[in-house]
Amino acid sequence: MTVRILRKCLTGLGVGLLALFVLGPLLWLFPHAFAGTWRYPGLLPQEWTLRWWRAVADNPDLVAAVRWSFVFAPVATLLSAVVCLPAAYAFSRFDFPGRRFFLVALFSVNAFPKIGLYVAMASLFYTLNLMTTFWGVVIVQLLGTVVFMTWLPAAAFSSVPRSLEEAARDAGAGPLTVFWRVTLPIARPGILVAVILSFLAAFDEAQGTLLIGAPVYLTMPTAMYGMVTNYPEGVAAVFSLLLSVPSVVLLFGVRRHIMGGHLAEGFQLR
Repeated sequence: MTVRILRKCLTGLGVGLLALFVLGPLLWLFPHAFAGTWRYPGLLPQEWTLRWWRAVADNPDLVAAVRWSFVFAPVATLLSAVVCLPAAYAFSRFDFPGRRFFLVALFSVNAFPKIGLYVAMASLFYTLNLMTTFWGVVIVQLLGTVVFMTWLPAAAFSSVPRSLEEAARDAGAGPLTVFWRVTLPIARPGILVAVILSFLAAFDEAQGTLLIGAPVYLTMPTAMYGMVTNYPEGVAAVFSLLLSVPSVVLLFGVRRHIMGGHLAEGFQLR
């Protein structure tokens, strides 16, 4: 009985520490984003204000960074879906030479420091006249989405029971009907997770966007580089909240699909 209580206490402590680690920065940012006067040793600000929010709203550079973040991320995610979802289906359903090699090679984008990759891309982009262009930034952000948009949908397609597809074909359904009516609805949660994670990867990408897009195109993550030295602490806190909240909301929205075991069987790709 004592061991069971101790185990529950340790589990609760671990969950509490993990929650503090994840949510702690947001809890720290929130009062700073509204703090007018905050003197030690006060646990809360002595004065609350909205002037930091007005400072962000009145700054055309910061407003442009917010706007470009919500333009580039959806475009990169959509382009990634168009390119990667057919590849994910092929990886899941077809056995072709080099299949395992290409699956593992997709991780090479994240296996090395990305700044070296971005520098190499910059030299190529200079030749192709893609530096400081809209599509140059999209391509850079697309790189961070490839793994999510390929592996997760491939796992989702692989988790669809073949018996259901065979039953639909036995009932007279054609290949396209089987895909739209059977395969896609079952795989949809995994594809949704891939879309959300790909959006967040593009939304949070900073190094490549700064190298390829600056000074013409600056997004919220790249604007954060200058927050520490060029803006008051309250403005940086507001901008950090604007950057963090979408990630937290979207991750909470797909948590049941990530934690529910929908993709576990599909990750056993052979």
